[in-house]
This record gives sequence, structure tokens and C-alpha cells, in this order.
Amino acid sequence: MHLVPQVILLSALLGSSASSATCLAPQRPFVPSDPVAAVEYADLIRQDFEDYIRDIQRYFQCLDGERARAFKEARAVSQDYGAFLRDVVSD
Repeated sequence: MHLVPQVILLSALLGSSASSATCLAPQRPFVPSDPVAAVEYADLIRQDFEDYIRDIQRYFQCLDGERARAFKEARAVSQDYGAFLRDVVSD
């Protein structure tokens, strides 16, 4: 039985993408075009903007974390590939 197809299959099934973050951008706040409605719902609209600002900051933090994780993973994969190539060449 060949080990390489099993390793490829296992990598596909258990890929590191399962551990990657899903960073979802928040929706933009809605501001009604009707000035009367905007005044009437000013408190809700203000809260939507404040929630958006909080959520967009979290989104940026998530993206930064995912970027760092992806670079770390890419470095490890590169090292694994180098080791693999050394093993193949030495066989």
C-alpha cells in the first residue's frame, strides 16, 4: 500500500483550513433617506454606528490574527516540503 496517497487524502480531510478563522465584515449601518425617519430613529441609528465601529475593529483584529496564522502555517509547510524533498532525494 502506498503511503503518499493516504497522506494526501488525510491532508485534504484534516486540512488546516479547519483551524483558520472566519472573519466576517460587519454590515454597514442603515441610514434612512427620509430626514424625519432619521430624526425619529436617531438613537437606534447612533447605536448601529457605534456597534459597527466596535465590530469593524474586531474584524480588523481577526484579519490580523488570520494573516499571522497563515504566515506561520506557510513557514511550517515550507519547512515540511524542504524535509520531504531532502528525504526523497536521499532515497
